[in-house]
Amino acid sequence: MNYDIIIVGAGASGIFAAYELVKINPDLKVLMIEKGHSLDRRKCPIDGKKIKTCIQCPVCNIMNGYGGAGSLSDGKYNITNNFGGELYKYLGYNEALELMNYVDKVLCSMGGEDAKLYSTNNSDLKSKALQHDLHLLDAKVRHLGTDRNVVIMGNIFKYLNEKIEILFDTEVKDIVNENDEFEVITDKSTFKSKKLILATGRSGSKWISEICSKLEIKTESNRVDIGVRVELPAEVFEHITDKVYESKIVYKTKKYGDMVRTFCMNPHGEVVNENTNGIITVNGHSYSNPKLHTSNTNFALLVSNRFTEPFKNSNEYGESIARLSNMLGGGVIVQRFGDLVNGRRTNERRMEKSFTIPTLKATPGDLSLVIPKRQLDDIIEMIYALNNIAPGTANEDTLLYGVEVKFYNSKVEVDNNLETKIKGLYILGDGSGVTHSLSQASASGIYVARLLAGKQN
Repeated sequence: MNYDIIIVGAGASGIFAAYELVKINPDLKVLMIEKGHSLDRRKCPIDGKKIKTCIQCPVCNIMNGYGGAGSLSDGKYNITNNFGGELYKYLGYNEALELMNYVDKVLCSMGGEDAKLYSTNNSDLKSKALQHDLHLLDAKVRHLGTDRNVVIMGNIFKYLNEKIEILFDTEVKDIVNENDEFEVITDKSTFKSKKLILATGRSGSKWISEICSKLEIKTESNRVDIGVRVELPAEVFEHITDKVYESKIVYKTKKYGDMVRTFCMNPHGEVVNENTNGIITVNGHSYSNPKLHTSNTNFALLVSNRFTEPFKNSNEYGESIARLSNMLGGGVIVQRFGDLVNGRRTNERRMEKSFTIPTLKATPGDLSLVIPKRQLDDIIEMIYALNNIAPGTANEDTLLYGVEVKFYNSKVEVDNNLETKIKGLYILGDGSGVTHSLSQASASGIYVARLLAGKQN
């Protein structure tokens, strides 16, 4: 039960930490603990069925299990410091980029070599966007696709499974630090190590907060992003997605001066449910296999919300809005843009007349009863702004699914090595609040692994 290093969480940061540890030093005794299932057992029970309400599995297969939330995502790795976290503030601008490029090489070597690498460094698109006060952020984007992403994660698992011990369906209940040693107490047994990596991802936000509170590690309240997922005919954005695939476009609203951005663009993709701490929100997937393509493109429009004193519980604010959507719609609500701007609830009859066929079975309803007026005004203004560079975005039959909420972990106080004040305890990836993306989370795992493998030599 004694290990050199224990990793809690088998998401992007944990997997890449384990990969690099055993690559550098195969003699290390490493244990990875994951509360979710192994990759082959990760299957949402309502996926592919005409059920629109989450059945509240004890552990959500979409968000938890080997690979974390990234395994069943559409597999977009954005190589950039412009968004997706602030890893560069800890490691340095160039080193953060170098680590993300290294992650990309590993993914390609594990089955992603045929995935196209896009670049948003397109002067024509940027200049056209600027003419309408829209700002396209620079990035390189490797799109693996949900189907190829699962294969790559499986290949990395085969590599790791021969070199480290991995426990699935095992929940960590507590962590004790005594005599320069960590005790990791699970629902099955207790394990010990000199070094401990916490890599529980976004879904482990509440657990990380509890552990930090117990160990007296400072945390800082982060933001929450609230918005909708937009679905429209793929032709509307095809001139953009064919060139850059993932276009991160930021807009400052005229009415409130709020920042709204596009997020997670899925050309020819589908809209899906997502379960975070028992709350049903919405997300999007896209596939590399053309046979799995749909005729629609979807993306999120998110409004960033940061709060000042005395309010600190940004995630609870987002959760309350999502719960309201769940209460009114039994899950996700869908509304036509034309109905929203005209003050009408979308009902089954209006949905049947829609030229845009939804890819997710959701409840027709009225998002104005769910999303606060300020955020909804921001979203409507952004849709009209996008219509200037992608005519058709503001069409009556553009579908809006709500609510999409991006929860961010409280930012944990760590040093430039991502180590807490407790020596030997590292908190990585989205669980630390430092990163918000697959690329940066994976890069944080590589960085700490190199540090620890070197210390072990």
